[in-house]
Amino acid sequence: MAVTESDFLDLEQRLGVSRRAFLKFCAGVAASMGLGGNAGLAMAEAVVTAKKRPPVIWLHGQECTGPSETLLRSEQPSLETLILDLISLEYHQTLDAGAGHGVEARKRQSMEENKGKYVLVIEGSIPLADGGIYCKIGGQTMLEATKEAAEHAAAIIAFGSCASWGGVPSSGINPTGAVGAPAVITDKPVVTIPGCPPNPANFLGTVLYFVTYGKLPPLDAQGRPKWAYGRLIHENCYRRPHFDAGRFATQFGDEGHKQGWCLYKLGCKGPETYNNCPSLEFNNVGGGVWPVGVGHPCFGCSEGGVGFTKPLFSLADVKTHTAPNTFPAIDSRENTNAASALSAGLAGVGIGVAIGAGAMAAKKLGQQEHLSDDQG
Repeated sequence: MAVTESDFLDLEQRLGVSRRAFLKFCAGVAASMGLGGNAGLAMAEAVVTAKKRPPVIWLHGQECTGPSETLLRSEQPSLETLILDLISLEYHQTLDAGAGHGVEARKRQSMEENKGKYVLVIEGSIPLADGGIYCKIGGQTMLEATKEAAEHAAAIIAFGSCASWGGVPSSGINPTGAVGAPAVITDKPVVTIPGCPPNPANFLGTVLYFVTYGKLPPLDAQGRPKWAYGRLIHENCYRRPHFDAGRFATQFGDEGHKQGWCLYKLGCKGPETYNNCPSLEFNNVGGGVWPVGVGHPCFGCSEGGVGFTKPLFSLADVKTHTAPNTFPAIDSRENTNAASALSAGLAGVGIGVAIGAGAMAAKKLGQQEHLSDDQG
């Protein structure tokens, strides 16, 4: 069905945003997903012409409600209004106006009426110890509620680090046996959108993709949307040139920190964390509103085994290449010009090439000796 001008006028009245702003938003989401130029329009048309909003069952486990809070406080524009219009929020333990048995009955009624059609969103980890008794809602454990709701869900989204891989509750000795949704739901795909808090744009983009195409976006091995978690924070970080040039802050408030140098030596986990924080930032206000942007190291909140696990200021496991420790210390370069910094960089490259050549020569020599032994 072709979209008419009146359709968009109706959208403006429902959402309180202009047609231009809405189209611009959809185009931005499509571009961040790496989709073609027509994808943004397709997403807009899917929202405008939708005969029925997909029903959503939203469960809360062990968590701080951070994902819901970040969703409600974001503007992309007026994201909370858009999200509540894009979906039919049937059950949400924080936002429900009602309470008690009536709300629980309504949840089950919606799940029965919308079998195979509703989207299940899980926020928070799921405790497994002692039968899951450490998190109960309406007389039902989170473990039971998750399995019940997942059985007939059309799509399942784990929103936040706790729901994706266990997050804070799973750290340390983990007395409640907290795990993420993928460890409980093993018979169907679970989209994980980790972060503490997660970026609401990553959630909205995933939902828009599902509404538009009727399927989930391409996912990585951990169930994360590739369009949002396909690259290391380190690769897109605007402090990366300082890393490559060997310019590091070594203490909070030192000269390197004041000048915006790389935070690797302060424990930044960007080199081992996959997320799009540098490009999206938070709260749609610009100005570098995300940890590294305000001068604090990334602590790897979206990466299982890194966030809430590794010591905050320990060095990251660099996935690309190690930091250039062959460069002079910061103090000896503070008053040098660009030419001397370049010379130091070239020297570091030369040392690296020499080391690499030596290693390759040793490898070839070992192969030749092994070959000679076999022939002998």
